[in-house]
Amino acid sequence: MSGLSAIVPIETETLGVRVYLQLREMLIAGQFAPGEKLTLRTLAAAIGTSPMPVRDALRQLMVDQAIELLPNRVFRVPLMSKSRFIELREIRIRMEGMAIEYATERISARELAEAAALSAAFNAECDLHQPDPAKLIVLNKNLHFTLYRASRLPALLQIVEGLWTQIGPVLNLDVRSGSERITSKTPTKHHEAMIAALKIRDADAAKAALADDLRSASDYILRQNRLT
Repeated sequence: MSGLSAIVPIETETLGVRVYLQLREMLIAGQFAPGEKLTLRTLAAAIGTSPMPVRDALRQLMVDQAIELLPNRVFRVPLMSKSRFIELREIRIRMEGMAIEYATERISARELAEAAALSAAFNAECDLHQPDPAKLIVLNKNLHFTLYRASRLPALLQIVEGLWTQIGPVLNLDVRSGSERITSKTPTKHHEAMIAALKIRDADAAKAALADDLRSASDYILRQNRLT
């Protein structure tokens, strides 16, 4: 029995980690909206598990400041204040800028090609009469993290993922609302500038393009007056 008792916690922990990672990925990808209430049964049914690992995952996301528990014991995606949004933006510019800086030195030809393909796919989706916001969000996220992973700094990547977990539901409001940033292909221009700078190993230009990308998205969101 001692051997079996040792196996069960490992399996339980593994399931809990999987659920946590899946919910975190959904937050990063902006699949939940600010203020959205999350029920254990609905999430468990969608993920295909029991409520218990979902509850544990949500509690871990509370530690990450990505989920809050209301007085009535309901889990909710936090609302975002303007001051906190601006604070997180400035932190992201520095942390993600550091990732881009190191990626400039370390990115491989394969990773550059992958980033270019993601940028082209994003651009093609923007060209459609009705771009799919969900596709744009995933393509944008995958492009950014392809570049950040090229930094070869796993601890920094964890910090960036934590920031995106908090900001994801808000960050993609402009994409979901069909903003002029999408129709004018502003993100594509910044993406292409980042990739071009990485190709010639110009860290300053890559960081500048990234900062322009983050600021243009946040400026649009701030102008919508949808933050608390």
